[in-house]
Amino acid sequence: MDKKYYSYPKERLGEGRIPVKCLGDSGEVFSEIAHIMVDTIEENNKKGKKTVFICPVGPVGQYPIFVRLVKERNLSLANCWFFNMDEYLTDDKEYIDSSSPLSFRGFMEREVYSQIPEELNVPESQRFFPDPKNPESVGKKIEELGGVDICFGGIGINGHLAFNEAEEVSAEEFATRDTRVLAISRETRCANAIGDLNGAIDAMPVYAVTIGIKEIIEARKVVLGVFRPWHRAVVRQAIFDEPSGHFPVTLLQNHPDALILTNNIASERAF
Repeated sequence: MDKKYYSYPKERLGEGRIPVKCLGDSGEVFSEIAHIMVDTIEENNKKGKKTVFICPVGPVGQYPIFVRLVKERNLSLANCWFFNMDEYLTDDKEYIDSSSPLSFRGFMEREVYSQIPEELNVPESQRFFPDPKNPESVGKKIEELGGVDICFGGIGINGHLAFNEAEEVSAEEFATRDTRVLAISRETRCANAIGDLNGAIDAMPVYAVTIGIKEIIEARKVVLGVFRPWHRAVVRQAIFDEPSGHFPVTLLQNHPDALILTNNIASERAF
């Protein structure tokens, strides 16, 4: 298939089927995400409403800014529910140990929750990770809470959101994929090994539990941050390719309120 869009300049990103906001350096992307988080919580707190987020561990640069803003604004997170997107699993399909440098549970505890004063923090009972032994519990809890206000995330090299790996199925079929345990694709393991383990692909977990694409596209708003050189191609495919399970992020073309934030690197043409 002809992929002329890979060569489209930054000026043509506005023609895509998902809105793209081009920012400066990566810090601006992370700052924008953090401010969307705290502004939404602040607004909901004033209205006496709960805030429900789906949160990633990748990107993560927004979290130090988020923590700082929570402290500066003395912002209560008592009425917040944070659902993390995913977690790596062992070969026995159990959570990897939270002490592992790869563990998303460990990251959130070290870099987010432990950095926020107890009187402002998200209550422990309102912090969720998808459970490999009871994956359907995520969808049930989200439904009980009245849905997700905003799903934050990044985009994988094969277009995956969370660990919703590419499948050669229609957009309609892929949209039904809910929270589940799955095998991580080799391309995702390779990309993550480069970023997290200096290329040690055989040390990367093979399995993960992930919030489903169903839960993601049902969020009232979706905000994605991208900032790597290879995101130049990914962004263009996301907004110009036809929606399908082949490149999962393309399903957001049909979302009423989705936004991709890019830095000045990811906004440039791929080649």
